[in-house]
Amino acid sequence: MSNLSDNAGAETMAHQQVIPAKGMPVSNQVKITSEIDLEVVEGKMLSEPQADCPVTHRFGPNIYIRELVMPAGTLAIGHAQKFEHLNIVLKGKVAIVDGDQVKIIEAPATFVGAPGRKIGYVIETCVWQNVYSTNETDIETLEDTYLVKSQVWTEKNAKNVKIETASRNEDRKDFLKVIKGAGFDERTVRLQSENKSDQIPMPSDWAEFVSVRKSEIEGKGLFTSWAINAGEVICPARLNGFRTPAGRYTNHSKQPNAEFVKLDNDDVFLVAMHDISGCKGGGKGDEITVDYRQALMLSGVSIKEVEKA
Repeated sequence: MSNLSDNAGAETMAHQQVIPAKGMPVSNQVKITSEIDLEVVEGKMLSEPQADCPVTHRFGPNIYIRELVMPAGTLAIGHAQKFEHLNIVLKGKVAIVDGDQVKIIEAPATFVGAPGRKIGYVIETCVWQNVYSTNETDIETLEDTYLVKSQVWTEKNAKNVKIETASRNEDRKDFLKVIKGAGFDERTVRLQSENKSDQIPMPSDWAEFVSVRKSEIEGKGLFTSWAINAGEVICPARLNGFRTPAGRYTNHSKQPNAEFVKLDNDDVFLVAMHDISGCKGGGKGDEITVDYRQALMLSGVSIKEVEKA
């Protein structure tokens, strides 16, 4: 395969009760799944380069939609679903191993997926939505509620988190130098950051490109769902004097991949300084970071007041 993906969003591969017109079997191999150890397959897939599979998180009153884009040529294996849930295939075609058959799921299709997990091959680039009834908006909480992640995936992810956390030590140290040089302390900075009086949701036109997730730098951070090229506008950080999640959650780095750009009307946008990767193989995408020195300058704090690392 040109792309191999163990994608967190590919929980859409769970056992499906497809409508007959879109779920006719294309093969009838006896006990096709009984000889497949999905964790063994998953372990091999995780050792391969991971496919770009952007995941968009959409929220409405008592509804959460997890929208996954899987490129053609991708082999996808999903985390196990805990509960039945609505599936909507907006675009594309996927071959799914279902019991002792391989079935073609082709858009447009709507059906209920049963608990469990499956493996599938993407024949045509696919846009697949999982729909849940909930008012929860924290992505980690949603994943814990609806998904069961395998031991092999969990162990590999824990290893990656440990490595990433250690690699961010210098960023955390530099953050302390920045705020000290600017005359602030950690408590003051945290109170200002968490102040909800000047915060607004991310405008819908931009919401699909980023998500707020647990950060290996500090607390929660802003992550890319889609790959972003250097020089591209990522999303607004401040609009009409109010902070979006980008203004609230973007963490500091000594080697940032983005910067804040202020417009003539004082709105502030986040712009990529380097290419930034989106969601790959079940990951949450790259964390978007800025140098807080540059952010302080935009706020009128002289760079001379900020201690350089």
